[in-house]
Amino acid sequence: MEPHFQSERAQLPRNMIENSMFEEEPDVVDLAKEPRLHPLEPDEVEYEPHSSRLLVRGLGEHDLEDDEEDYESSARLLGMSFMNRSSNHRNNMSEAYNREASGGPCSVPSARTVLVGAFVVVIILSIAMVVYFLPKCTFTKEGCHKKNTTLTFVYPLATNGQVFPWPKIRLSNAVVPIHYDLALHPNLTTMNFTGFVQISLQVNEDTNNITLHSVGLRITKATITPEATSQPKDVQVLEYPPHQQIAVKLNPVLSRGEKYILNLEYSANLSDNFSGFYKSSYQDKNKKRILAATQFEPFAARNAFPCFDEPAFKATFSIKITRDADHISLSNMQKDTTTPVDNGLYQDTFIESVNMSTYLVAFIVADLKNVSQATASGTLVSVYAVPDKMDQLHYALDTAVKLLKFYEGYFNISYPLQKLDLVAIPDFEAGAMENWGLITFREIALLYREETASILDKQIVTMVIAHELAHQWFGNLVTMEWWNDLWLNEGFATFMEYFSLEKIFPELQVGDRFLHTRFRAMEKDSMNLSHPLSTPVKTDEQIEEMFDSISYEKGASILLMLKNFLTETVFQQGIVRYLNEHQYGNAKNEDLWNSIAKVKSIDLNMKEMMKTWTLQTGFPVVTVKLDTTANKIHLSQERFLRISILQDPSSSPDSSYLWHIPLTYITSSCSNYSQPKCIKTWLLKNKTDTIDLKEPNVTWVKFNLNMSGYYIVHYEENTSKELIGLLKNNHLALSPQDRADFINNAFMLASAGKISVRKALSVTEYMKNESSTAPITETLLQLRHIYRLVQKRGMLLLAARMKKYIFDIFGGLIDQQTWSNNGSLSERQLRSILLDLACDYNYGNCVRDANELFTKWKDAKDFSLQPSDLTTTICSVGARNVEGWKFILEMYHYLQSAAEKRKILMAMAKSNNAQHLIWLMYESLQHGVIRTQELPSILAASSRSLVGYLFAWDFVKENWDNLVKKFHLGSFSIQIIIIETTSQFSTKSHLSEVQTFFDSLTDKSSQLRTVQEALEIIRLNIQWMDKNLKNLEMWL
Repeated sequence: MEPHFQSERAQLPRNMIENSMFEEEPDVVDLAKEPRLHPLEPDEVEYEPHSSRLLVRGLGEHDLEDDEEDYESSARLLGMSFMNRSSNHRNNMSEAYNREASGGPCSVPSARTVLVGAFVVVIILSIAMVVYFLPKCTFTKEGCHKKNTTLTFVYPLATNGQVFPWPKIRLSNAVVPIHYDLALHPNLTTMNFTGFVQISLQVNEDTNNITLHSVGLRITKATITPEATSQPKDVQVLEYPPHQQIAVKLNPVLSRGEKYILNLEYSANLSDNFSGFYKSSYQDKNKKRILAATQFEPFAARNAFPCFDEPAFKATFSIKITRDADHISLSNMQKDTTTPVDNGLYQDTFIESVNMSTYLVAFIVADLKNVSQATASGTLVSVYAVPDKMDQLHYALDTAVKLLKFYEGYFNISYPLQKLDLVAIPDFEAGAMENWGLITFREIALLYREETASILDKQIVTMVIAHELAHQWFGNLVTMEWWNDLWLNEGFATFMEYFSLEKIFPELQVGDRFLHTRFRAMEKDSMNLSHPLSTPVKTDEQIEEMFDSISYEKGASILLMLKNFLTETVFQQGIVRYLNEHQYGNAKNEDLWNSIAKVKSIDLNMKEMMKTWTLQTGFPVVTVKLDTTANKIHLSQERFLRISILQDPSSSPDSSYLWHIPLTYITSSCSNYSQPKCIKTWLLKNKTDTIDLKEPNVTWVKFNLNMSGYYIVHYEENTSKELIGLLKNNHLALSPQDRADFINNAFMLASAGKISVRKALSVTEYMKNESSTAPITETLLQLRHIYRLVQKRGMLLLAARMKKYIFDIFGGLIDQQTWSNNGSLSERQLRSILLDLACDYNYGNCVRDANELFTKWKDAKDFSLQPSDLTTTICSVGARNVEGWKFILEMYHYLQSAAEKRKILMAMAKSNNAQHLIWLMYESLQHGVIRTQELPSILAASSRSLVGYLFAWDFVKENWDNLVKKFHLGSFSIQIIIIETTSQFSTKSHLSEVQTFFDSLTDKSSQLRTVQEALEIIRLNIQWMDKNLKNLEMWL
């Protein structure tokens, strides 16, 4: 799945969550009389003597908290009362003491009394010691059960009051699906649908129940049919909403090795949000049209049909869809037959699917049009959209055909389906979704019109298609076993989108974009609340939050580093072996390393090396000291964190972190990037190491060439001075990516207090001579971040001095720009960034020139008169007055291109008119003129302005309940909303306000990793301001 696109850096939220299993106080029952065929493992029940509480881990998510008030609820779960016992004991002791004390003055105790008292104390202490050091056991009504004994368990109650037979969030493997026969009839008038599913089951263990997933489905009939007899039997369905599960209790039990068919009839409403089987709308010749589409990842297939909704439960699917005559239906596989049924309806039958996970199932019912083309290998590729947008489909079709051919060749595995559909959906939360054979997209990520699109529009569309097609192998053909290894899907797809474009679309110059992707991943990963690539998750919110920059961008960055370390040929051989060894199945993190390690030319412990990158949080900073006298380089490594650690670093838990780092470097003696002999490598596996230089008279070294490694470099003082001098005297000695890397690392080190902000700023002094996009873009991101922090503190004079410094550096380059679409992608991107900066800060003639272009467009109402790369800049100037803003809104109604609409929407969201900003927010929330899917981007854009950032935060507070109804708690949209509307705060009062707001919520919001990350970002901003304001004032 491809997440949203943000025009500027967005630190994506994360942090581990602990959630209660129960939404409310749980109903519990003693199952002493309810035998279990699948008892929980003994080690899932623990007694903690310090707090006299039983942790019933078998209850799944309901791991009790450590607070004192939980004692009584623990006791209730057991049918016991530890609290009452202990309090009664204390009361009795107190009364005895009082009676003794009231007897008169103190008297000297007898020897016998002392002896008896001492004996009692010894007995009490002995019992306490035994209890304290007792091995873990389970306390039930019968006492303490040791491991491997029969336990009495507590199970939840279903909605009808009966015992629900499965207490865990994860499903049992006792019964697994083999095949689904699914028939659906969505009614686009009443906005509901009916369904019938037959699930063919394989019994792996004797069991008296079948537990699977279902949410919001009204099940009207249920039967089970043994394969041996073909005689259906009515069964009762129990429901347990907290786990989104249903269960069928069976008598007699199902026996191992047998096969059954579970038949379920049901009905439900089409969803109002962006997940499950949901409705979308669009205007066709001034008439509102409805379509129905699906979005199942990560766990919403259960909203459309009862199923085993976990990635490892792969099965085949045969799907039938009943529809109106003026609609078409699409699904993963090609259509087999169309049959007329009653009332003028038709039923489309699709051929049986390949083995796949439920989250990849998809179907659409709509009035769509398409263009198609067959590939050389025989796959029919089609691109679909609503009828009015047929003219925007051809670029996507041509791109998909080229990419499919590339991937088939690179992976040496043919695309396994006969067709591939790419469909633009008007309402779509993410960027795209990789459903096997039926990829769905937000319109802006698929549709492209050459006449009015910018060069970045083309780059984005191409990248998203490349990402989703890569998923047809990484994610669909081979699927992660559980969501803890999501990066195996998303990290690979992200890496391949850049890799494939560099190979077959070199003119789109994605190298700089990939570079900044790595910078943003490291910015997030340098926080204390980051998480490993592979990290345990259980709850829905934890799973949703795995869709973040760590899984996508860090995953891709690690793969880039590994490819460069192994060489491209060996890397390709390794991943092809991985795909072949696990095709149509599931894989874990270690399976990838085991497959790559089998490539003959690899002579290192691949698994051991890559564990340091996938199972540890964060990344290293490598400290480099060049000893010119001894002709040596001294190296050391440690975890890089931007938050201050007050204790002695040697006692910090981060001191135990150790990575196997494939270093690359060049030296002053041999600095030609095009000569392989100049590119040196070193594998740093220890805390410290030393490199003996072979060439003499080395005056400078540059590590992490082209920022291909996932680490930053801290150069010791003299080494750093040499590099800064090199930039000032001959910056072309380093590649543009290395110059951008050096700038990024300097500001990262300053944010962690390892160097001063004055030193970081000194690196930018050479920028007057810079003309390459990568270092300029990175410098502007860093300087504008500082400017916004200062500005939003109300320090307007200092902000003005910061602005002057920016234009002292870049003013000359800005003056050279023209209002056109001329040049390479890199040149056009740089022009767009510089002119946007100039107009935002009212530099030179920028506002005047933009107004002239806006007036021409307004008079002619011809979008082609504007240079498309600069549309947002021009319209943001035009929107500064009420008349211009209203005209832009009118054009937003009129335009058909999603890319054009997005550009002018972002221009409106940059307005300095508070009423306009508030109107945009509420209009989007209510899904009016502006679709709800645009709301996160509107809030992000508004939060960057001095006028909008407080209004955006107020909007979030006032509309939180509606936001989590529209976007799932923990979803990528919620991550963006929380982080972007709080990341501009830098005061303790704002920190307290954000903390108090989320703590006050009754849902699970305060436990989100995203919320904790937002708080950490505010603390980092406070820390930066406290440490660096004086130095900044002195510098400016």
